[in-house]
Amino acid sequence: MAIEGFDYKGFAQNLAQQALELIPPDFNDNQKNYVANTLLNFSTIAGQALYDDAESAFNLDQAVMITQIIAEWSFHKSVDLIRSGIPQQYWDPIMQKIAFTIFEIAKSAFKQNLPQDQCLQLIEHHVKKTYLDCISELKDKNLIDDALMEQAAHQSNIDAMAQQQAQAPPEEQIPQVQETPQAPQPQNQMQNQVQNQIQSDVPPADMKVLKLATLAMIFRQIKQDKVQSILNKFNSDDANSVIKFMDMEDLDEKVDPKAAMRCVQEIRTALPHTQSISPATIVTRIQNVSQYFDKSQLESALRRERAKVKKFVFTALEGEFYEMAPRVANIIATHLEDSV
Repeated sequence: MAIEGFDYKGFAQNLAQQALELIPPDFNDNQKNYVANTLLNFSTIAGQALYDDAESAFNLDQAVMITQIIAEWSFHKSVDLIRSGIPQQYWDPIMQKIAFTIFEIAKSAFKQNLPQDQCLQLIEHHVKKTYLDCISELKDKNLIDDALMEQAAHQSNIDAMAQQQAQAPPEEQIPQVQETPQAPQPQNQMQNQVQNQIQSDVPPADMKVLKLATLAMIFRQIKQDKVQSILNKFNSDDANSVIKFMDMEDLDEKVDPKAAMRCVQEIRTALPHTQSISPATIVTRIQNVSQYFDKSQLESALRRERAKVKKFVFTALEGEFYEMAPRVANIIATHLEDSV
């Protein structure tokens, strides 16, 4: 059954039109057309595939989010390829692999109802890995040299834009690519505040509102007792705002995905890094990676590892943490993630 209300063609056209404002001004017409057309083509193809995918049964919000993620990464990585100096005949094959990777990873993540920040982290990891793998493959085939491979590997338009955005004064900040579907009319003052301050490019002064709304979206995916323990550490006004946002049925429609993604990134940056090596987090990471291996592939990947490493991984797949130093466990989890 088609996704009701999902005009994927119009949405892709709108994203491509907005992206024209973000293309580096030093690009020539051929380069600008490549970026815009690549974004348009991949977002249209992805949108149509989601629209026709009756089996997965994605809703409108999920289809919009996946399509926009593909559009944004298509923009950034096509800019990276142009700046890399890699000959143009190799651009399309690389972009096709990146777009396919995003599509498959995003579909899998959304099917599992993973939290949004976890989806974005997973996609970012695989985009970067695929890009570097493609560049390495060109080098292995002697199509580019070491210097060009090194130059290409260090391109990151998404980081450059984030830095530019952070340094620019409010009146000069870069416009954000936003979704086009109109949100329902607000029913009360809180909803009106969300629509006015969140469903648009959010200036720094209003970022707190967006962060609280984004946290509310994340908290909806967490057990209530854990949410309450987190909210107990907030001041009362912020905690009450998060609770009100959580109670809004159409919050997902009012929060612009692009602005929320930027907010999640800022929240991630502010979090202590030591949390990433807690036993529970490592078990979750290994379980997430295991979805991309069948049992024989996993056994093959661990064939040369020590018995304790194998036991650690298979114990984690059962939801338990086999006693091991967290830093060592983190290395094992990272190795598995990089093997995907």
